[in-house]
Amino acid sequence: MSEILDTICALSTPHGVSAISVIRLSGNEAIAIVNLSFSKEIINEKGYTVHYGSILKNDKIIDDVIVTIFRNPHSFTGEDSIEIACHGSLYIQQQIIELMLHNGARMALAGEFSKRAFFNGKFDLSQTEAIADLIHSESEVAHQIAMQQMKGGISNELSELRQKMMNFASLIELELDFSEEDVEFADRTELITLIDEVQNVVENLAQSFQLGNAIKNGVNTAIVGRPNAGKSTLLNTLLSEERAIVSSIAGTTRDNIEEVLTIDGIDFRFIDTAGLRNTTDEIEKIGVKKALEQVEKSSVYIYLFDMGELSVEEVESDLKELPSTIKRLVVANKSDVVSESIQLEFNNSKLDLIFISAKEEDSILLLKERLVELIDTENLSQQTTIITNLRHYEALNKANEDLKKVQEGLETGVTGDFLAMDIRQAMHHLGTITGEVSTDDLLGNIFANFCIGK
Repeated sequence: MSEILDTICALSTPHGVSAISVIRLSGNEAIAIVNLSFSKEIINEKGYTVHYGSILKNDKIIDDVIVTIFRNPHSFTGEDSIEIACHGSLYIQQQIIELMLHNGARMALAGEFSKRAFFNGKFDLSQTEAIADLIHSESEVAHQIAMQQMKGGISNELSELRQKMMNFASLIELELDFSEEDVEFADRTELITLIDEVQNVVENLAQSFQLGNAIKNGVNTAIVGRPNAGKSTLLNTLLSEERAIVSSIAGTTRDNIEEVLTIDGIDFRFIDTAGLRNTTDEIEKIGVKKALEQVEKSSVYIYLFDMGELSVEEVESDLKELPSTIKRLVVANKSDVVSESIQLEFNNSKLDLIFISAKEEDSILLLKERLVELIDTENLSQQTTIITNLRHYEALNKANEDLKKVQEGLETGVTGDFLAMDIRQAMHHLGTITGEVSTDDLLGNIFANFCIGK
């Protein structure tokens, strides 16, 4: 608690030279500490006021600054807070921070401003974690998910159900005090309905993690196929730059080449892989092995083939060797140079094909549209909560295991003490998501990953 009572200080803008830098303080003495070095008296000024003046050190002006005051509890941290906007010189930043420390503040730890916001009830833990996701969001959709979670998406999904579970657990435990009278305070039929409802929500949230994790970190998209299918050319065309070496010599690509492209607000991590074929070249063998491993790790893969080189049967044979459980697009390349009879053969096949010319950039827009369609973003527009955090995903799975035990217990008629224990265990795991249940180790691990100044 002594740490919480301290006044903390940190640079909130990125370290380095810039036009403007912002230094933030939070704590009971934040305004008084700045007042000691400010050219104007601000100790009694109201919150949400902005003041222009100078930061002084021994009557010498360090910089002309703008100071913004936030009074508790109407601040990010819930404490008295103050922000100093100064010029972005490294020297000025250092001098002002040293002055604040001399006046009684201490340097903030990583994520300590957000940690105080959590302890002061400004955000629950899932909302606080969403702040870090928001800062690191690199695409429109990742930003959208982080904003929705920061506004309480997960909390809203779980809080009411968790309260109902708590009420049932309390009633079942009350029955234990009247075991000799053989009475039931908790309606088992209603409990079965509630557990089904909770399990449905928990499973849907857990299932959303695959989509959420892909959007947060980028959708791994392997480009695979036989040598000289045009994989490197396709990568270059998608990126609109010469990123991969293109050659008529088969087997040019020996290692995976990765680049990120944002399409309709979603980051796709395209990986150009070595051509798939039997080879005696030891280095190329390693490349082929890596290519297959990359497909297994991908959320999506593009199987690309040269229409002039392979038959329908050969394409079908290749696809049988590739994972059928991973979303894929089958892309027929070099459609601009093949005969009408070959075109007709593939058009009449049962393959769901996209016809392109990677070299001539034909139908690349269609390929991008089909890629986005593979990523189910419909739920996002409906404001459905999407899980992006591995910690939340693991907690949901543990809660689901306990809910299944409750269901089994209700079916087999186990005693109330075991039912109550499993219900409370499920509540415990759900509570770790929002921070209603937390430990110092858990909080330490979470906030250690935040940047200093946030």
